Amino acid sequence: MSRTSARAPEPSTRHRAVTLAGDLARPAVLTVENLRAGWEQHRADVVFDCATAGPRHHRFEGPLLRDVVLDARPAFDPRSRKDRSRFLLAVSGADGHRTVLSWAEIDAAFGDVPVLLAALLDGRRLDEAGSQLVVPADRCGARYVSAVTTVWVGLWRPDR
Repeated sequence: MSRTSARAPEPSTRHRAVTLAGDLARPAVLTVENLRAGWEQHRADVVFDCATAGPRHHRFEGPLLRDVVLDARPAFDPRSRKDRSRFLLAVSGADGHRTVLSWAEIDAAFGDVPVLLAALLDGRRLDEAGSQLVVPADRCGARYVSAVTTVWVGLWRPDR
């Protein structure tokens, strides 16, 4: 079974799933368990400033967002840096929080930022809470998205 051909989770666990959507050849619905089992796990020890709680220190573990999305086969030419650089990723959480990243930020030929879809937080599984978007290079926590529900990948089309 392909990593991104996972079947939709049962309705009782839908809130713990991440939908990969947009300009993808293989959109998917992935549980936190799928994220743990399907890709190499990376660790990020982070410190970021939270506007409401001050400095936060955490250890996150999970796959690179780049690896998960590449397996869903985004509709860009992987050999063309210019083509890849026009793609965006919009990430939404269950609480309505959203953020946007550029593909170039996470692409190894550009920024190579190791953004994670975390499956573990401080050693605890996130199966019940949902995956968390982790941007280790950020000093503030505004782009950390809890309980990720959707990762939309698409071409920036300014003429629309």
